[in-house]
Amino acid sequence: MTEPPQTAESTPPPGDPTPGAPAPDGPAPGDPAAGLPPQTPAAVRRRATLAGTVVSVLLILAIVFGSRLLRDFDSALLPYAVATVFLAFGVAYRYTVWISAPGARRLFHKGWGSFFSVANFRTAPTALPRMIATYLGFQKFLGARSHARWAAHQLIFWGCLLAAAITFPLTWGWFTFTSSTGSGPGYEMRIWGLKIIGFDALSFVGWLMFHGLDIAAVLVIAGAAYFLWRRMKDRGAITGQRFAYDLVPLIALIVISVTGLLLTFSSIFLHGGGYEFLAILHMVSVVFTLIYIPFGKFFHIVQRPAAVGMQLFKYTSRRKDEEVLTCRRCYEPIDTAPYVENLRGTMRDLDLGFDEWAEYCPRCKRVLRGNAYLDHVKKGFK
Repeated sequence: MTEPPQTAESTPPPGDPTPGAPAPDGPAPGDPAAGLPPQTPAAVRRRATLAGTVVSVLLILAIVFGSRLLRDFDSALLPYAVATVFLAFGVAYRYTVWISAPGARRLFHKGWGSFFSVANFRTAPTALPRMIATYLGFQKFLGARSHARWAAHQLIFWGCLLAAAITFPLTWGWFTFTSSTGSGPGYEMRIWGLKIIGFDALSFVGWLMFHGLDIAAVLVIAGAAYFLWRRMKDRGAITGQRFAYDLVPLIALIVISVTGLLLTFSSIFLHGGGYEFLAILHMVSVVFTLIYIPFGKFFHIVQRPAAVGMQLFKYTSRRKDEEVLTCRRCYEPIDTAPYVENLRGTMRDLDLGFDEWAEYCPRCKRVLRGNAYLDHVKKGFK
């Protein structure tokens, strides 16, 4: 990348706030990366392993005590429970490695700092719930790209969320369904041994209770099938896709959902025919997917909340009437001074050596890069 040319047109106008910005050779005061020594890969791995171990142990203790010392734990679900422990280790390990990188560490500090900021809550008490709903829940930013992609993503998101909300507590022995008669139709749902609700298995509420995973499977199949179809037909998607990263997650979701529905079909219409084989196939697909989550495309689920914090950081900066920086070339507004300085700090952390580019608007960046290409690579080309 070529440095921005120091020409007359790129000189800041009088009153431009950028001359007061910290020099690019050192972190700004209060910078999240200030004073942190360089981290070796071995040190990062040790810290990540420790974090993964601690989180795994805490989950095991939560399973033991949440199931009332394993009294409510179903041994038939042991493989799923073991997979969730591996999932917890993998997520903690990968997250620790991720935030060890300078750019991610800044995102982590700024994002979660804004997320839990009391001052931000006082300034804009409704901003965080609104951003959680729109950015995490309904993901409106996807609708700007394609309404079909947004709808398919929503089907997968809510289907997986419903499945996780049912499966994980059942796997850990936190949820139990008991019947005083042993065979129904009256059942009680208990959480940690405490009765929450009683229902009739033959009622609509009972049907929802026992078929929640089937509903989740239908949602996931519809969404994943659309994305799988798109990756087979769309030229843009085909060009950049990778089998292990882009296709395996979709295939895994479809296999889990289809085998789950076939289990219900077998128990209702086939009187249990082929149930054992389907149960093993379903278990293998679920365990594989849970272990895959921390190291594949699904890891963005864990990263997304920090990005919500960054959106809140931008929003509160604007609410505080922070000075808006203008482009050094065309003088069009870019963003608030704290946000631009945070971007410059990230570029300094990464030793990119051209953090001044953060003070140019996207259009001017393209123009300057094009001019530099003509001047230095294709000199004289017209």
